[in-house]
Amino acid sequence: MTISDVTVPHRDWKSVLRHDVPASLVVFLVAVPLSLGVAVASGAPLAAGLIAAVVGGVVVGALGGSVVQVSGPTAGLSLVVAELVHTYGWRATCAITAMAGLLQLGLGALRVARAALGVSPAVVHGMLAGLGVLIALSQLHIVLGGSPQRSALGNVLELPAQIVHNHTHAVLIGVLTITVLLVWGRIPRLRAVPAPLAALVIATLTAGVAGWDLTRVDLGGGFSSVQTPLAPQGDWHAIAGAVLLVALLSGVESLLTAVSSNRLHDGPRADLDRELTAQGVGNVVSGVLGGLPVAGVVVRTTTNARAGARSRRSTVLHGGWVLLFTTAFAWMIALIPLEALAALLLFIGVQMVNLGHVRNLRNHREVPVYVVTMAGVVLIGLAEGVAIGLALAALLALRRLAWVSVDVRQDGERRWRIVVTGSLTFLGVPRLTEALRAIPAGSAVELDLHLDFMDNAAFTALHDWRLEHERAGGVIDVDEPHGEWYSAAISGGRLFPVRIPPRHDRWWLPWAYRRPAGAHPYGSFEVSGADGGSAAGHDGDAVICEPQGVPDLLRGTREFQRRTAPMARALFTRMARKQSPSHLFITCADSRIVPNIITASGPGDLFTVRNIGNLVPRAGAAPPDDSVAAAIEYAVNVLEVRTVTVCGHSGCGAMAALLGEVPDLPALRAWLRHGRQSLARFVAAGPGQDADDAGPLDRLCRINVIQQLDNLRTHPLVDERLRAGRLELTGLYFDIGAARVHALEQERFTPVPELRTIG
Repeated sequence: MTISDVTVPHRDWKSVLRHDVPASLVVFLVAVPLSLGVAVASGAPLAAGLIAAVVGGVVVGALGGSVVQVSGPTAGLSLVVAELVHTYGWRATCAITAMAGLLQLGLGALRVARAALGVSPAVVHGMLAGLGVLIALSQLHIVLGGSPQRSALGNVLELPAQIVHNHTHAVLIGVLTITVLLVWGRIPRLRAVPAPLAALVIATLTAGVAGWDLTRVDLGGGFSSVQTPLAPQGDWHAIAGAVLLVALLSGVESLLTAVSSNRLHDGPRADLDRELTAQGVGNVVSGVLGGLPVAGVVVRTTTNARAGARSRRSTVLHGGWVLLFTTAFAWMIALIPLEALAALLLFIGVQMVNLGHVRNLRNHREVPVYVVTMAGVVLIGLAEGVAIGLALAALLALRRLAWVSVDVRQDGERRWRIVVTGSLTFLGVPRLTEALRAIPAGSAVELDLHLDFMDNAAFTALHDWRLEHERAGGVIDVDEPHGEWYSAAISGGRLFPVRIPPRHDRWWLPWAYRRPAGAHPYGSFEVSGADGGSAAGHDGDAVICEPQGVPDLLRGTREFQRRTAPMARALFTRMARKQSPSHLFITCADSRIVPNIITASGPGDLFTVRNIGNLVPRAGAAPPDDSVAAAIEYAVNVLEVRTVTVCGHSGCGAMAALLGEVPDLPALRAWLRHGRQSLARFVAAGPGQDADDAGPLDRLCRINVIQQLDNLRTHPLVDERLRAGRLELTGLYFDIGAARVHALEQERFTPVPELRTIG
């Protein structure tokens, strides 16, 4: 904790008074009734809930790692505490709370907080939902005027008798409390007052005016009646398990709440290790003072953020308000009907079964983990339910990691295509062999392996089938776009999933830079067949080598048809009838300039014009040229592009020709006359003053872009659209040697900044 966390600089007092103080009052109004309700559900003294609220605000709030998180007693721990109170007594439970805090301190010192995020959210939400069901079932009996049973099943079996025989004032006050909770937040003018506070106030006033016979809250002397902790007696293994359970449950709930709180504000992100350490200190202090365990609470944290809190001072102040109110107005708390608190807890328990979480988990196919965990917590027990949920989550994760898809389809009369995707392990061998069995003998097969792993059993099954198929006269073309697991296994090489470099030998590299067909990355190899012969190994990209003399262009189109076309076919089908580009892109015919690469654009984005020198003849220029003018008219008038971009580049041959002697090529000489304005502008500008100028040629290349933009304005259609604000002209310059794009801004080119990922 830094000094700035405690002291408030003079310039910050205004922000504290404007934002943190009002937010702290709102959280305080929410915290008091919730803390009392959790204490009731925990079977602890009511003062213990208020003590935990004060400690969670003042201690954890001052030391915590989250700006807006509010800690205190939580309903998620109430049943655990209730069981501990029943087993060891209240004073021993306080000692267990303090020991759990010490354990959290140790875990925080070891900086293991982020490990808690490795727990499946489906397990956490299922656990909280199960606890919510248990809380709702137990408190429902109190609302009906009876007493809760020891188990969920007992509560369910006893419920019909409670409903039939108990029609007392407790039922009326419970129904009233729940009605207020349901209706209050739906009335805009009443939202300023928290619904839990309003429900308890209305229930208390109604019970007092009507004179109903209800059980009242008993603070038992307030804070003065607090009992000191006592060492628990009994099996130390069970006690150690209880300490571990309290530490882990409160720690995980706090850390998950801290992570969620990051989405509620724009301030500094939560420091999870610091938050876990603060929770440890808070539990030690709360246990020693006779309070309940503390943890980050979603309801109070959300309320704090929405109320406009800007710093931890709001959390600290809310704890101070709880302490002040309990000390000065304890008599008001004693007026609250216990049945109203039970109804409040019943409402909270139902809310813990969050259907929004179920919808999110359904999208990731994790609903079974949620349901099994919730059912385990309700029917068996908390620890057992969580353990079952974790085991199921691990099994489903292993199943997904071992998932493989085998797609077989016929591409022609005697040609088949097999696409294998996922992790090809022994678990997927039955599915693989079943699919391969459908391939007729002697047919041509394209085998695409999109694998992130292949084990020995899968390789053996696949390779044995390949050899058998080739002996029967068939041919197989193996392609491995991602990792060359099959090729490596043939050559005896080893691959590791985390070390596989991305395959960059595809579309954006020149043909000359790609591996020649038939050249295997691991060298040549031979595979002995069952008949004693051998099968020559080939490149994992193409087991069938291209015939000698096949042009690079045809080889490239073959690669497109095989790899890119299946993925892009749906896109091209949608665009087949109409094009709607957003840019007219005028650039040089230089073979080193690929517009789609330097702009990261795709099909349908750019209407492209390429010529020598990226020149735009002026309107009415001599010699006349209609090709560029026609493209401009069609793009602006018919396609209605919003932007026209001229892109030049370093080392342009056309600009070099303007600086030197134009080759004796009549058509080229005539065309380069359209660049004379650029040359004149270059001469008038004189020597370059920019430190990054590479020389006269590159200065002329940049000036040429500026001049061609001026030439564009001489075309009436372009000028009209510019004046109407319906068209924009932009200039780009591509430095080939640095692979860097520069954008034109006020007659100067500045490098386009890189887009960096924050995380």
